Amino acid sequence: MTKVIQDTDSDACTLAQKLLQSARHAALAVMIEPGQPMVTRIALAQDMDGAPLSLISDLATHTRALREHAACSLLIGEPGEKGDVLAHPRLTLVAKAQLIPRDHADHDKRAAQYLEHNPKAKLYLGLGDFKFVRFDVQSALLNAGFGKAYHLTPADLAL
Repeated sequence: MTKVIQDTDSDACTLAQKLLQSARHAALAVMIEPGQPMVTRIALAQDMDGAPLSLISDLATHTRALREHAACSLLIGEPGEKGDVLAHPRLTLVAKAQLIPRDHADHDKRAAQYLEHNPKAKLYLGLGDFKFVRFDVQSALLNAGFGKAYHLTPADLAL
């Protein structure tokens, strides 16, 4: 019988870290009510310690959902221009969202770091309904291509 999940090795960890560090957006999955999931696209950067970070509006459905249910999932990875889209690596993060108030002591540091990766977000930073959300990763699944699946921990992602 073929082993579906491979033993995590340094190559898997390095690839997952690279995917996380280079991600400029992600698909965010939330529960808008029990039994009703929703997926949306969000801009992404990394917090000061490497955790995924986004800037979201209080008006968005996914923000309201995260207030109700912090458990969420992010999908990171780009299909290549050629070949089977499923052959390209992707990283699924299982996380808990932490909404960070605008008056948080590290807001300005986060804003400067976020703008390095998403300079067009400067407009949104000035709007009162936008705040940061930090995703505290609980576990991850790396699909590095056909037959290359790995379960990862936050430590494997250097978080």
